[in-house]
Amino acid sequence: MSHQYSLKEIAHLIGAVLKGDSACLISGIMTLQNARQGQISFLDNKRYLKYLATTQASAVILRTECLKHAPSNALVVANPYLAFAKVAKLFERRSKVIPEIHATAILDPSCHIHPSVSIAPYVVIGANTRIDEGVVLGAHCVIGDNVVIGAHTRLASQVSLCADTQVGQRVIIHNGAVIGSDGFGLAKENNKWVKIPQLGKVKIGDDVEIGANVSIDRGALDDTIIANGVKLDNQIQVGHNVQIGENTAIAGCTGIAGSARIGKNCMIGGGVCINGHIEIVDNVYITGMSSVVNSIRSPGIYSSTHLAQPDRAWKKNIVRFRQLDQWIKRFQKIEALVNNKSLDRD
Repeated sequence: MSHQYSLKEIAHLIGAVLKGDSACLISGIMTLQNARQGQISFLDNKRYLKYLATTQASAVILRTECLKHAPSNALVVANPYLAFAKVAKLFERRSKVIPEIHATAILDPSCHIHPSVSIAPYVVIGANTRIDEGVVLGAHCVIGDNVVIGAHTRLASQVSLCADTQVGQRVIIHNGAVIGSDGFGLAKENNKWVKIPQLGKVKIGDDVEIGANVSIDRGALDDTIIANGVKLDNQIQVGHNVQIGENTAIAGCTGIAGSARIGKNCMIGGGVCINGHIEIVDNVYITGMSSVVNSIRSPGIYSSTHLAQPDRAWKKNIVRFRQLDQWIKRFQKIEALVNNKSLDRD
């Protein structure tokens, strides 16, 4: 049986001005296009305004300027997307956690596990590891030696925390993430690669979320640091010695090379490439598919990607791009001739 909430209760939760029936009961949340009676929806992006008039939702979360288009009950807020996030939590489905250790788990005798911890089948935990109150470990997780996992952290299935990794409180790590593996440290001798031992750790702060199949390398000497509140999407590579500041959010498939430093409250789009040994200051927004080669020392929005265009136009532009250096040299010669003639007249 799903929980039901009155619009009055929801309005109080999100600090909204309620327009309509305060006793209307809501049992779910859905998009404007697919919502049905008994569900609530939201309008944040005006691209979806066309769906507002025909939505079957019993209520819609929106801004004041969109209220005149609402066909039913409305909750008026300044930030509908934030309000949506809070309401969605009311209907989040989470499996019941039972504090127990499955019989198939393999635990080193020297590890320290709080009695409230839930450990699923086939988990392996190494020596001198400490797992605090309320931690949940999904099936087939592998936890190395000397690892610390803070209270109420949740690991989905098949997460690997390599030796010496430190994870804070209330962290969520999704399926298949690998934290603390060796960084890509190599030196060359006589055309052969010599592996550099990776002696640092990974330290993850509180309230961090790490997506599926993310790889975070341990430091070479200094530690790799993921600060409080950082949110990492799926399939991100974080190189050794990288530092990511508080409350920075990074979208999927981004690659961050070793020893890069990213500031607080940054937003980095999907597929961004960040060079090693550079610094990005606080409050920087980098759009998707950008390539960051040099340090960014001022807050703001940065882009470097090429937009998609018809193939024929793209091929013409590629040819012109290859000729760019020749055109610049010709222009410089013409400019010099014009300047010389101007001097002669003078």
